Amino acid sequence: MKFELLHTDSQTKARLGKIETDHGVIETPIFMPVGTAGTVKAVHTRELHNDIQAQIILGNTYHLYLRPGLDVLKQAGGLHKFNGWNKPILTDSGGYQVYSLAENRKITEEGVKFKSHIDGSYHFFSPESVMDIERTIGADIMMAFDECPPYPCDYTYAKKSMHLTHRWLERCCKRVDETEGLYGYSQTLFPIVQGSVFKDLRKESAEFIASMGREGNAIGGLSVGEPAEMMYEMTEFVCDILPKDKPRYLMGVGTPANILEGIALGIDMFDCVMPTRNARNGMLFTTQGIINIRNEKWKNDFTPIDETLGGEVSGFYTKAYLRHLMISKEILAAQIASIHNLRFYLWLVTQAKEQIRLGTFKAWKDKMVVDLMRKL
Repeated sequence: MKFELLHTDSQTKARLGKIETDHGVIETPIFMPVGTAGTVKAVHTRELHNDIQAQIILGNTYHLYLRPGLDVLKQAGGLHKFNGWNKPILTDSGGYQVYSLAENRKITEEGVKFKSHIDGSYHFFSPESVMDIERTIGADIMMAFDECPPYPCDYTYAKKSMHLTHRWLERCCKRVDETEGLYGYSQTLFPIVQGSVFKDLRKESAEFIASMGREGNAIGGLSVGEPAEMMYEMTEFVCDILPKDKPRYLMGVGTPANILEGIALGIDMFDCVMPTRNARNGMLFTTQGIINIRNEKWKNDFTPIDETLGGEVSGFYTKAYLRHLMISKEILAAQIASIHNLRFYLWLVTQAKEQIRLGTFKAWKDKMVVDLMRKL
């Protein structure tokens, strides 16, 4: 993997960059749709390519390991061939899913023993086994196995957790460096900065992660319940430490406003389940603000979902029709809403790139943060 920093904004820390992988180029800043179980929920691969114009998607190590399982993925030739997506894929390490299983897992120095949410069976993840799993899935970018501390947590726990993540990272790096991909293309490893909301821990973690010299770096343990301003403070602090010539990935973030503020702080890559999860519940992000499509006010609104956004879905189906589908609990409602929200998120980062190029990003961002989060 190669990263080229193309331009930095003069008024903020926003950047334009280009990541080259064996499955194609990713222009940053970028939003990555989340495909937990090998699919972006309710969205066809062709729609990811055409209407949404995604450049990279995510797969989830924990979920794919449990189902369909590694044997199936290996026989298929990896996740790219299994789901028909021929552009880059990033896999998380399963660390966050294990974190969310607080009542059904045990963390030790060796790794994590956890109980499957599917059938109650017990499994064990170590840094080495997770690297092997991500090799088998076949992601272009593999995340290191980490522990994500909860918020709030006390300083002692956060420090202990961070050092465990660092020791696990050394094992991840060793395993990746002594193994090769299974499918004839290169795979790269991103370490994850932890440290909760404690500046001295974030500093120590960012410096340690930077010292590992991998091709990209991630910031984890944020957007887990802390105030937005605290998330921005930690993000900016860590970005100032991480190397400028490597892509920076803020994990699990977030709202349109979060993404724009993150770009301004120097983040290059984002992912979040919000656009698809909220879509299935009737919340639409639009260029004018946020719509709850279930509301009565849209019953007789025969204008397109978002005329500014256009496209085969957002510029074609009306608000009244989508509301009818949502109220009727038609499956098509989730599909239309999900495609629309993802198209909006990819439109947003594309607009951000253009504003950075023009040197007008800050003023545009400050206005959009207010406009896009307005409830219509």
